[in-house]
Amino acid sequence: MTTTTLQSAALTEILRRGGPILGTLNELYNINININNINTNTNNINNSNNSDIDCGVAVKGNEDKDNINKPSPSPSPILSDWMAHIPDETPIVRMNLPGTHDTCTWNYTPEVQESLKRYTGPIPDSKIYRCQHRSIFRMLNDGIRVLDLRYAWNPDLESIGFYHSKALLSPTTQLQDVLFGLYTWLDLHRTETILVSMNYEPGTITGTISWSDDARLQEALYDILMGGLARRYWVRSNGSLGTLGEARGKLILIQRFDFTLLPEHMTERIGIHLDPGHWIVNGKNTALEYGAGKVAYIQDYYKIDPSSDSHPSSCITDKLHTVLAHLERAIDPALHPDQLYISFASASFRAEEPSLTPQVYALGDGKDTAGVNQRLLSWLHEHQGRRFGIVLLDFYDGVPSLVEAIIGLGQTSDT
Repeated sequence: MTTTTLQSAALTEILRRGGPILGTLNELYNINININNINTNTNNINNSNNSDIDCGVAVKGNEDKDNINKPSPSPSPILSDWMAHIPDETPIVRMNLPGTHDTCTWNYTPEVQESLKRYTGPIPDSKIYRCQHRSIFRMLNDGIRVLDLRYAWNPDLESIGFYHSKALLSPTTQLQDVLFGLYTWLDLHRTETILVSMNYEPGTITGTISWSDDARLQEALYDILMGGLARRYWVRSNGSLGTLGEARGKLILIQRFDFTLLPEHMTERIGIHLDPGHWIVNGKNTALEYGAGKVAYIQDYYKIDPSSDSHPSSCITDKLHTVLAHLERAIDPALHPDQLYISFASASFRAEEPSLTPQVYALGDGKDTAGVNQRLLSWLHEHQGRRFGIVLLDFYDGVPSLVEAIIGLGQTSDT
């Protein structure tokens, strides 16, 4: 068996496990067919007979078959490699970066939830937890550059997996599988960088046992991020996002967790640390210092107050106004043009407004109520050329050109 065959077999197996989070090999490779000038050390794998192999993990009973199961046109190379047109010296804090909130939930259908009940026990409806329609590979090919990963122990208590609150998203997918998938995608898109926000999911419950963020979990995560392939694919600097040129072909860590239980010799840190102890829950404008003179301004207002008139559109409008108020601060040159802005356009289900799921907040009710995403699009068009920072979206693909409205601005202006 040749080295190339071994590489291909290993990649196929890793992506087979990672399929419920990453997507299919088709989604990884088909986009590559239409992209020119790729400089990658995985060309031999790409030219093998594996380009049409499924990951072997069914997208079970997905009600959004048009979005996931059916073949769809390859995204534009402009979206897949949009950072190629931005100068190396551009500070990342001055870029407009579209992202996805609760990235890994795209495959969490009612059927998947039912199949995992033996791990989670009875939990609320899957539509409460699902925040995306498209896989990670599709997101990246669509121009998304910030991923929001929520992690905890898998049921085996030996590997790190992915959750949204009580919802286990895949019992066999491991963090290493997903990172290897990101490394592979970056090999195919050397001009790009991906910011990876990682957050321990404290509401995780498997059966009747609640796993904790214990020392063993922190050590396992440290080993994954600091050793092996990670040393090649993660930006190793700490306390600054740096420039795009320094990050091309690599991941940047946004650390929303603590390493407080590590042994004394585990001292290396990478990326930026947004201290979870000072991250204001449901905050509309939180300021967190993450380096010398470096501050992140964060809007994460997701528990929307019940409306006085009991109409869903009032809650959607409340969320939209909070998003726009934060973005107005981001574009104001008199405030903090060289600091990081993070805006969540997402919102969570609340029992007081049972009709308001994450999808309804994002896309509206399909009748007379528009969602945050539709209303945000017009504001983005009105403020072309300004710095928005990181904008994290739910169901971004439901509004055509929403991502383009952000990355089309690409390099920021001085105003």
